[in-house]
Amino acid sequence: MEAKLLESQYKNHLSHFRNWEQRAHAEEWMLFEKNIGPYVGMDETALSSGELYTILINKEAKGRKGTIIAMIKGTSVEKVSQVILKLSRRRRFQVREITLDMAPNMARIARLCFPAAKLVIDPFSCSKVSF
Repeated sequence: MEAKLLESQYKNHLSHFRNWEQRAHAEEWMLFEKNIGPYVGMDETALSSGELYTILINKEAKGRKGTIIAMIKGTSVEKVSQVILKLSRRRRFQVREITLDMAPNMARIARLCFPAAKLVIDPFSCSKVSF
């Protein structure tokens, strides 16, 4: 089977991409409420085109299926908080701990969206600042 045909068949039929409920806004943000847990990591990352994204992960999933809670284009407090606040209040209050770097905007987002959570500074970001 030709590679382009296989890609087309997968995208248009097997993956259900055309019917995906987040397709309309997926370039701006994606949110997977079922993946949230008590221990969350939040960081900013640059993708191949240099655009910054804020990513929230369930630390207990350890990189396996169910790790990504949210991926949001940008790092501004207003934009990121607006998306995270779409998570149910009950789920947001279940978060006990958020690991983040020392960026002030990340701390503000965490306090606003997860008021019951304890904030933990990522030791890796501390070591980058000290050297």
